[in-house]
Amino acid sequence: MLGTRFHHLGSALHLPDASMAVFFLGGLFLRRHLGFLAYLGMAVAVDYLAITGRGLGFFQHYCVTPSYAFLLLAYAALWYGGRWVAPRLAPEWRALAATLAVAALAASVSFLISNGAFYWFGGRYADPNLAEYLSRLWRWGPLFVRTTLGYVVVALGFYAVVAHHLRQLAVARRHD
Repeated sequence: MLGTRFHHLGSALHLPDASMAVFFLGGLFLRRHLGFLAYLGMAVAVDYLAITGRGLGFFQHYCVTPSYAFLLLAYAALWYGGRWVAPRLAPEWRALAATLAVAALAASVSFLISNGAFYWFGGRYADPNLAEYLSRLWRWGPLFVRTTLGYVVVALGFYAVVAHHLRQLAVARRHD
């Protein structure tokens, strides 16, 4: 999160924001409620540094509106989605596919919460309406969900490789 949150969409020089994936993976691998609070604190701290580091006031920034509080729910959807699927995680393709499906659902719900809160409660749109919201949702939602899934796929691939090697080490030790 620290390496990517400063550039939400990414560029040729910067990776896209990994925050959504980090919250899902935190729930998947760390699981503890205290970990969620620590990650939440880190996300706010990074936002604060990114905004004030540009010489802007935190509460005067375009993205910091009353809807900012809804990030708690958006990130909780990711963390607790990961936590829910964690007991079923195994280095087998079905378990990995199920974990990826839960990640897609959690990322979608998280985006709906954060984007919807910003659109409807952020005070940035003069005449919010459902048609415009749906247009914006379909414009940005797939990008954020796809980015999240990209990071989750890499993490699950790493998990599967490490689990495979650990299993082979255990088998080799039993034969020694």
